[in-house]
Amino acid sequence: MPWKVSGELEKRKQFVEQWLSQEWTMTELCARHGISRQAGYNTLVRYQQLGWEGLEARSRAPQRHPNQTAAELEQRIVDLRHEHMRWGPRKLKAVLERREPGRSWPAVSTMGALLRREGLVIARRKRRRVEPYSAPFAFASEPNRVWCADFKGWGRTQDGERIDPLTLSDACSRYLLRCQAVEKTDTARVKAIFEAAFREYGLPEAIRTDNGAPFASRAIRGLSRLAVWLIKLGIVPERIQPAHPEQNGRHERMHLTLQQETMSPMAANRRAQQRRFEQFRREYNQQRPHEALGMQTPASCYRASPRRYPARVPEPQYPSHMQVRKVHAGGEIAWRGRRHVFLSETLVGEHVGLEAIDERWYTIYFADVPLARFDGWNWTVHRLPPADAFYIEGAKEGELPPFLCTPSPKPGPKSVNYVPGLKCQLCPRPDTFRGELCVILFEPALNPVAKTIC
Repeated sequence: MPWKVSGELEKRKQFVEQWLSQEWTMTELCARHGISRQAGYNTLVRYQQLGWEGLEARSRAPQRHPNQTAAELEQRIVDLRHEHMRWGPRKLKAVLERREPGRSWPAVSTMGALLRREGLVIARRKRRRVEPYSAPFAFASEPNRVWCADFKGWGRTQDGERIDPLTLSDACSRYLLRCQAVEKTDTARVKAIFEAAFREYGLPEAIRTDNGAPFASRAIRGLSRLAVWLIKLGIVPERIQPAHPEQNGRHERMHLTLQQETMSPMAANRRAQQRRFEQFRREYNQQRPHEALGMQTPASCYRASPRRYPARVPEPQYPSHMQVRKVHAGGEIAWRGRRHVFLSETLVGEHVGLEAIDERWYTIYFADVPLARFDGWNWTVHRLPPADAFYIEGAKEGELPPFLCTPSPKPGPKSVNYVPGLKCQLCPRPDTFRGELCVILFEPALNPVAKTIC
């Protein structure tokens, strides 16, 4: 029976002193202290070898661990962590296994303990936990179904110059297509970056952005000149609900990593900062494993779009039953040869189509996108009514509605938003219609005649 923990050192000293007095036998002395004879002899051996210091408590932990990580492997892990201070143990393990697949690397938990022991863990600020979003995304089942675009929050370089990085990524593969600092966040510069991406990677089916300029405007249906150009290319300009960045959460999460890796702190000047962006894009696409992709890199999951950028942007074509009108200077269209009706300055120089609903009312289209209702008797343009029971508060990125979308009361040409094989995308609008461009994609097997009606 071993010594009790309480007052262990004093009891051992008392045991040795009583043994040295030679007034007790070992059996009597062990019975008096309530220990076994073996524990008594062990105590005497420790005293004879080390003196009184040998009686102090010792750690019972084994001095050797058969599964202990080799020092060489630990050093490799630490070195890789120093190269990428924002990579966690999962990403470190994935990269090391990719480099040397034949070597047995420690478990993720072991790597995490090593990083904490070496003081290489960056503590995160504690936040309130909420129920995680687990619904499937509606569009991004394949590369180039949806691209995401946005401006990362601006910053100033060390020489005081303002930097506004424009980012463009593929929602399915997380491939970062562009990360470019622009001198001004206007249509011309954003269009040039989009065009360069289209020439290199082809055309996506939709581009999801927020409601800021130049992606949207206060014109009819929220159309901007950039959105008009995208529609003519056959690209659906999706826009999230205002003040709800979680509806574009994949792209916003990439922005956090971009901020940590390249903008904290900023570089010395614009050129140096752009070099950081390009280096980050290469590393993010080709080296950094992504947990949502099963620890694969975005470059291994992305492929270019088969829809190539045309040599000339096509003009919208309208069926023969529509009346075609050109939008003149000032944003007006002619009606019955003399009266001018204001539509939108955004569409100046473009052609729109008017589809008759009855003798009085018409639906105004740009390409296949319905813009407004036109009253042919009173010469007035009205917003399209929202669909009944369509808007759901708190919609998240790609969330599916629990019902079939309501079709248009009058069948017409297929909307530009109709893409074969895609399921319905929840319209991220509140209960009050605000006139922005909303997008719905439909499953043709369920609703072959449905089109955008919000």
